[in-house]
Amino acid sequence: MSFTFRGAALLLAGMTALSACAQSAAVAAQSFTPMTVQHQLGKTVVSKQPRRVAALDMNEVDFLDQLGVPVIGMPKDFIPHFLAKYQNAPRVQDLGSIVQPNVERVHAARPDLILITSLQAGQYKELSQIAPTIQFDVDYRNSATRHIEVIKDHLLTLGQLFGRQDTARAKAAELDAKVQQARQATKDRPEKALIVLHNNGAFSSFGPQSRYGFVFSALGVKPAGPAADTGLHGQPVSSEFIQQADPDIIYVVDRTAVMERRAALDADSLGNPLLRQTKAWK
Repeated sequence: MSFTFRGAALLLAGMTALSACAQSAAVAAQSFTPMTVQHQLGKTVVSKQPRRVAALDMNEVDFLDQLGVPVIGMPKDFIPHFLAKYQNAPRVQDLGSIVQPNVERVHAARPDLILITSLQAGQYKELSQIAPTIQFDVDYRNSATRHIEVIKDHLLTLGQLFGRQDTARAKAAELDAKVQQARQATKDRPEKALIVLHNNGAFSSFGPQSRYGFVFSALGVKPAGPAADTGLHGQPVSSEFIQQADPDIIYVVDRTAVMERRAALDADSLGNPLLRQTKAWK
């Protein structure tokens, strides 16, 4: 008797919650004001609140996940661990690869909004014929300027599009707090750092004007080595270069582990006589 009553109560509560959610969604849709979003590829007009979103870059999936907005489709070739729940989600369609999304699959998914980054910019016109398409203007070649601001601007734009303004503002505030926490940690510290990308045994260095430039400019880390513009793919460097730069800290981005699904580098596989001479290794 008690179980039956409790079950009925839970069912009624669930029905009430679903009804309230449906009413809230309907009200939000009715009150949506058409938006024009300016980005580097042009102006995108969104005339109604999106319900079926295709996110073609993991940055965009991450944004939507933070805001609690579902996606109907995304590339599933390289999904980071913190978004792993999407890998086998049956309601999230596989739209190909991040670098080369499958446009036919995107079209078949019937999205009413498509989110991209510069990696998919070459397909912008084609994608725009399917649905309104917005580019996240993150600079993969040089993140030294306005990187955090660009992230927050895009987050707030998405919050407005989906009626999640309060959540977006809270997430932006969290990001600001994390940046300040990092800057406090690096403030007045003498250590200098080198960012290197590992690719099948070879290394590339990324300086203050590169895709990882925000580590130096926004987070206050001091760079080791030359401050040359290293762009998207970095500057190929040798172990001798790293040894001569003699950084106090080495950040290693292990591309091989991600792209080829190999075991990540560890001290044994990374170490060699020259690297062992650096302050970072010691």
